Amino acid sequence: MRSSMNVKVKQQGFTLIELVVVIVILGILAVTAAPKFIDLQGDAKAATIEGVKAAMESSTAMVHSKSLINGSDKNAGIVALTMNVGDVNVVNGWPTNDDTKTWDLLLDINAAEFAVLPDGTEGSGSAETYIYPTASTVLTKAEIVATECYVLYIESGSTNTKPAISTVTTEC
Repeated sequence: MRSSMNVKVKQQGFTLIELVVVIVILGILAVTAAPKFIDLQGDAKAATIEGVKAAMESSTAMVHSKSLINGSDKNAGIVALTMNVGDVNVVNGWPTNDDTKTWDLLLDINAAEFAVLPDGTEGSGSAETYIYPTASTVLTKAEIVATECYVLYIESGSTNTKPAISTVTTEC
């Protein structure tokens, strides 16, 4: 005759302490890993700004190529160059800084997403254009620079000098 007291029962499932430890570990992982995934909007804005820069470089090269073919790179002053998208003003064979027309035509920028701010005298070789994600209001040059999220185009000073195109994506 066997006694029922000598039979060992196998433990099934987890103890409360084991469950609490697992939950605490998952909580710590969530707190440390979550910030890596939360700031996706900033990364997307920075990538878009880099894309706008690449589009500006490509369109600038195309305008310059057409300008070389037409001989308008040798003309002094601002010349209207007829492109498929419309007339684009060039100086020294490169796109000028004339209001927002040049980049609206060449880049087909959506005004709800990006704003263009020309700053300086076109044809001077030092005129700048800022393209930045649209804010609720139109920003000044100082406000755009403070946002640290923009593309900067500096007009060419001569036929042998490419315009400078750079990005600032620190605070996108």
